[in-house]
Amino acid sequence: MKKGLFITFEGGDGSGKSTQIGILRDRLAESGYDVLLTREPGGTKISEKIRSIILDKENSEMDDMTEAMLYASARAQLVSEVIRPAVEEGKIVICDRFIDSSIAYQAYGRGLGDAVAVINSYAIGECMPDMTVLLKVNPEIGSRRISERNEDRDRIELASEQFHKKVYEGYLDLEKRYPERIVGIEADRTIEEIAAVIWEKISRLIGE
Repeated sequence: MKKGLFITFEGGDGSGKSTQIGILRDRLAESGYDVLLTREPGGTKISEKIRSIILDKENSEMDDMTEAMLYASARAQLVSEVIRPAVEEGKIVICDRFIDSSIAYQAYGRGLGDAVAVINSYAIGECMPDMTVLLKVNPEIGSRRISERNEDRDRIELASEQFHKKVYEGYLDLEKRYPERIVGIEADRTIEEIAAVIWEKISRLIGE
């Protein structure tokens, strides 16, 4: 019997996920909840090694299906080693990206279709989020935000503008398909405004 909660954050690159995840984690901890924060791809020793392969911009020759299967492999390890045990222990797990990222980036962005969902069904089993916060931002704005950070872009961030538009469209479609789980929030508001909406949604989920 599941005791804790599993919350995921989704959105295109530059949507502000990291900032909002940090705010939510701190607020939940201050309220007395046992919170575990993790990320995808990554979160375990094995998954972090896979992450370095996926995001390395020198791996430009990577096949799209190879990419999808690497994401699924990293996810399977994270679910088995971290997410499932933590939720069973009663913790609130917050994960920066999960299966919706693969659907948006590989099924829509790379055009791999239903194969991505099939692969990931084996990776996660019954481990689906209780709530997914989707921060929606126009890909052009997200790209500009990343540029302003003065950081080196990884292999995914360096993908074409057309690719990122397809990813965004994929997220919008997922929001429509799973309204009972995915909470879409326009990310062009202030940090405080977005955080307030997220806290209201999470508080309701905890209450239920």
